[in-house]
Amino acid sequence: MRNPIQKRLEHFETWQHLAFMLCLCERMYPNFQLFCQMQDKMQDSKVYHNILNLVWEYLTVKGAKINFESQLEKLEAIIPDINEYDSYGVIPAADACEGLSQVLHTIISGSSLEQAILVSKLSLQTVASLLETEQDRTLNEKELKESAEIQQELDVQWLIYRTLNEAEERDVELLLSLKNELREEAVSNIGIKIDL
Repeated sequence: MRNPIQKRLEHFETWQHLAFMLCLCERMYPNFQLFCQMQDKMQDSKVYHNILNLVWEYLTVKGAKINFESQLEKLEAIIPDINEYDSYGVIPAADACEGLSQVLHTIISGSSLEQAILVSKLSLQTVASLLETEQDRTLNEKELKESAEIQQELDVQWLIYRTLNEAEERDVELLLSLKNELREEAVSNIGIKIDL
């Protein structure tokens, strides 16, 4: 599904791409946490959350030294194999891991636009796959675009984009307020709410 936001991301600097992706990963985290809860793997949930914290630190603390190759290894060790589980929850959980993996690859390799577009699409795809699972059929682009859930996801992505777009330079206060807002809300892109 095409998303007009993806074209606008071309004008962002790397730190804005990273912050955009990180915000979407924050929103996907409850999906992973719920999966871990159901599968008795809360340690995996802590690993994911810790990596999120380290990327925020990298974005907001000048000169933060973090070995992201080793963080990527830790993340890869907790990505659930969707073929090993019968429950639907493994799909949004795997998507959440894929999103965070793209963030780490961006930091390691330095290319950020493609990854930012990919994470934007991925978050929308998670919502689309839930709708298709609930309705037990494939939805066309028009049906997806008209659904309240996809609209809401697009609205949130636009809101994050606009907030970052207004920043002239890397604004630590702005980044921390974005992080805190998403964490306090603690609701995922598919409506999963977690208790903090």
